[in-house]
Amino acid sequence: MFYLRLFLLFLEIGAVSFGGGYGMLSVIRDQVLSRGMLTEEQLMNFIAVAESTPGPIAINMATFIGASQGGFLGALLATLGVILPAFTIILLVAAILKNLLKYEGVQGFLGGVRPAVAALILATAVTMGIRTFFGLGNVYGECSFNYKGLIILGVLIAVGLGSKYLLKKKVSPILMILFSAVLGIVFYGLI
Repeated sequence: MFYLRLFLLFLEIGAVSFGGGYGMLSVIRDQVLSRGMLTEEQLMNFIAVAESTPGPIAINMATFIGASQGGFLGALLATLGVILPAFTIILLVAAILKNLLKYEGVQGFLGGVRPAVAALILATAVTMGIRTFFGLGNVYGECSFNYKGLIILGVLIAVGLGSKYLLKKKVSPILMILFSAVLGIVFYGLI
């Protein structure tokens, strides 16, 4: 019964989330935290690892959360649940795509969904930023300023902007993730 609930939870997340993996993060966060499956800190760690590993972030998150809750079978069912709706919809859309996009209703739907997806991604980023840099989980929580995290963010922004404007070349996201990992080891492990 537990595995069925886990599968159905991620099937629901996959079915109602638009905007790809980042759009799903807010839904995953809400569902997982409200069910007490993970703490906020565990979820933040899973997001960091899911972002750093190959593959779509939503699938990685489903796999990690499923594994933490139910081992290999939990990981398999959560992953299957989150990809099944998208897989099914993509098959249907691919079959009728040429004719589908010409309808004003479809264009209106997509035009309405895009701002909602952007808002979900922004809300998740703001929530994660507040939690990461100020330690606030809610408005009544005690603030614990994370100066190390802000220094790392500042260094990453400086490297990104410096590379873009001085070298006229964007830094690879993979290199930025590796560099941030090194900075994390230096700031949190040695200082």
